[in-house]
Amino acid sequence: MTKIVLAVTGASAQPIAERSLELLLKNNLEVHLILSKGAYKVWDAEANTKIPFDPASQEKFWRNRLKINSGKLNCYKWNDNSASIASGSVHTDGMIIVPCTMGTIGRISNGFALDLIERCADVHLKELRKLVISPRESPFNLIHLRNMTKLAEAGAHIVPCIPAWYGSPNSLEDMINFLVVRLFDSFNLDLLKIKRWKDY
Repeated sequence: MTKIVLAVTGASAQPIAERSLELLLKNNLEVHLILSKGAYKVWDAEANTKIPFDPASQEKFWRNRLKINSGKLNCYKWNDNSASIASGSVHTDGMIIVPCTMGTIGRISNGFALDLIERCADVHLKELRKLVISPRESPFNLIHLRNMTKLAEAGAHIVPCIPAWYGSPNSLEDMINFLVVRLFDSFNLDLLKIKRWKDY
């Protein structure tokens, strides 16, 4: 079973993260989910959604909310640096951070891990595993760009969620689906059939 670490930080793009989780589980993948401390606050502020901190309770929350029993889901507290996925000896098929704040990018790019998300990202870089980072900020200042350049040079894929209109989206859901599928193209995962450029 493909094993993906899905990390969500406190930036404004939580529907993309939620749809990512939903599609990963629907495709029967193994997901190791980490929400940063800020991510809980953003979900509460923007979606009036209070997500449990306790990992077992959070797993039940997502199963009930998404109405999905397939796949394997493991949830972690943001400060659980003793979690198995914090070790390079635990194999994964890659990690994605969506959305990713510039603070998180800055710490990862400088090898400074304060929480489990940043530790896992560091592990994926040092083990030469796939690390996809989807930044959420606009406009980028020079410090942002330099930090992302450092991560790209270290082997990370920088994949901002940039929409396209050639698929003739009819709704926000169509646009979110396109963004999520393009994010996971980096893992060679075909999570959902979408209209691609060759089909235009």
